[in-house]
Amino acid sequence: MPDLDAIRRAVDLIRDADSLVIMAGAGMGVDSGLPDFRGNQGFWKAYPALGRKSLGFRDMANPDAFIENPQLAWGFYGHRLQLYRDTVPHDGFRILRALGGMKPHWIFAYTSNVDGQFQKAGFAESDVAECHGSIHHLQCSQPCSSAIWPADELSIDIDMETCQLRSPLPNCPHCGDLARPNILMFYDWTWLSDRVDLQEEQYQNWAIEAHDPVVIEIGAGTDLPTIRRKGERLAAPIIRINPTNADVNGSKDVGLGMGALDALRQIGEQMGVA
Repeated sequence: MPDLDAIRRAVDLIRDADSLVIMAGAGMGVDSGLPDFRGNQGFWKAYPALGRKSLGFRDMANPDAFIENPQLAWGFYGHRLQLYRDTVPHDGFRILRALGGMKPHWIFAYTSNVDGQFQKAGFAESDVAECHGSIHHLQCSQPCSSAIWPADELSIDIDMETCQLRSPLPNCPHCGDLARPNILMFYDWTWLSDRVDLQEEQYQNWAIEAHDPVVIEIGAGTDLPTIRRKGERLAAPIIRINPTNADVNGSKDVGLGMGALDALRQIGEQMGVA
């Protein structure tokens, strides 16, 4: 059963705020049908071919994977790219935009997700910061330059039995070497951060003008607490939506032990936007 008192307190925080900061982790996409790769078993369920090789998420989310076996690395990332292209964002994204539309200083989404779902759901590029980059953009694997380009023209064909890319490997248009997603991976010294740096600057400029924000943190884990820590540094009330770890510290903070869509629907009903 939902905690109606906690929902009401969350609604009060949103009503009193002049702006909304969305801090979103992997749990934000679960209600759209996206995997969150929680532990090797969950990862191998999504990618059995990698399970047979005992390769975990950290093995694949690693620039060395593109050196050791580029067809396998692009089989994994190519599948994810197509999955995100095909995914329809759940209705919680619309509810967030509607709530932001009530505020004089609008809404900003800060996310560790690389799936581009906020933009797909109608958020403007200027209102989103993707601190780990985006799978919808590419860079040279070397890199030979600072160029970052959209992956829109990349066509994907994958043998899911082996998780190997069958279509041609994508190449850097500047030097012809292998291209890779413009995503921050583990042990990654070749990631180009220019696009994310610009987004971070846009976020900082927005935050300066947000005088009474409330943070709506959704599906942010504790193993890599980047998103949790970012929201906590704002010194604003936090509404923490997380079905497994909704504990909060501040006296004004609210924890909702629920999934993203369920919590946002109940908040939206109270606010008249569901």
